[in-house]
Amino acid sequence: MKNTVLTFKEAKKRNEKLTLLTAYDYTTAKIIDSSGVNGILVGDSLGTVALGYENTLSVTMDDMIHHSRAVSRAVKNSLLITDMPFMSYQTSTYDAIKNAGRLVKEGFCNAVKLEGGSDVIDSIKGIVKAQIPVMGHLGLTPQSINKFGGYKVQGKNDSEIKSLIEDAKRLEDAGVFSIVLECIPLEVTKLIDEAISIPTIGIGSGMNTTGQILVYSDMLGMFKDFKAKFVKYYANLDASMNLAIQNYIKDVNEENFPLIEHSYSLSEINYDISEGFYGSNNNN
Repeated sequence: MKNTVLTFKEAKKRNEKLTLLTAYDYTTAKIIDSSGVNGILVGDSLGTVALGYENTLSVTMDDMIHHSRAVSRAVKNSLLITDMPFMSYQTSTYDAIKNAGRLVKEGFCNAVKLEGGSDVIDSIKGIVKAQIPVMGHLGLTPQSINKFGGYKVQGKNDSEIKSLIEDAKRLEDAGVFSIVLECIPLEVTKLIDEAISIPTIGIGSGMNTTGQILVYSDMLGMFKDFKAKFVKYYANLDASMNLAIQNYIKDVNEENFPLIEHSYSLSEINYDISEGFYGSNNNN
C-alpha cells in the first residue's frame, strides 16, 4: 500500500519504526521503492553526492524539480518528499508557498521538507495552508553551515537543548507531519521525541526516534569522499563497481567481450549478405 503522511503519524502512535532513504534518479529510486522503505527523500544532498558541489548551497529549484520528477516516475509505494533548496523559502512566505507548489506540480512529490525552527514558522504555515504536507528539519541543518561554522553536532548545552525542544513544538503547532533530527545527542533526541506527538526521523541522532534516514550512497558504500560517524555500510558497492569495471576493461582488451552471444547476426533477421547493397536487390 502507498505510504502517506497518515502512515507516518500512525507509526508513532503504534510505536512502529519508519525507514527512509534518499534517491536522486529513476533506476536507484525503483530499487529503493521496491525494497519496502516508508519514504524516499529527494534531498538537496544531491548537490554533494550527485552533482559534485562542495555543499548543498548551490542546489537550485530547477535541480530539485529535475531530480524529483525522475524519482517520481519510479515511486509506487513510498512517500515521496523533496527538499526545498537554499533560498527557495527564506526570502518570503510567498516565495515559500510558490516554490513548494512548484515541487508538487512539476516535481510530482507528495510532500516538501525545509530546514529551520521558529524562523521558518510563517513559511511552514503558509505551505500547509496551501494543502502541501511539510516535513521539518532541526539540529544540524546543512543549509546553515556558514552560520554553524561547519558540520557540527547541535544541542550540546542547556540553551541549545531548550531551543531545539521549543522549536520542535513550534513546528508541530505550525502543522508539520514529522521532523528530521540531524546530528543531535541521543539523550536530547529522546527529550524532543517525547515532547511532541508527531514522528521524529533521525540521522546521526541515535535510536530514540520514530524512524531513520540515510543517504543511499553512504549506506551502500558508494560515496567515499568522507564517512560520518553515524553512517553504517550495508554494502561496499564502491569496491564491487570498481572490480566490475576493471573486469570489463580486461575483457575488452583480451577480446573476451563482446562474444558471439553478445552480438547481432544477419542470419537472425534472414538477411543474405551475398545479396547485399550491390547484389541482385540493387537495381542501379
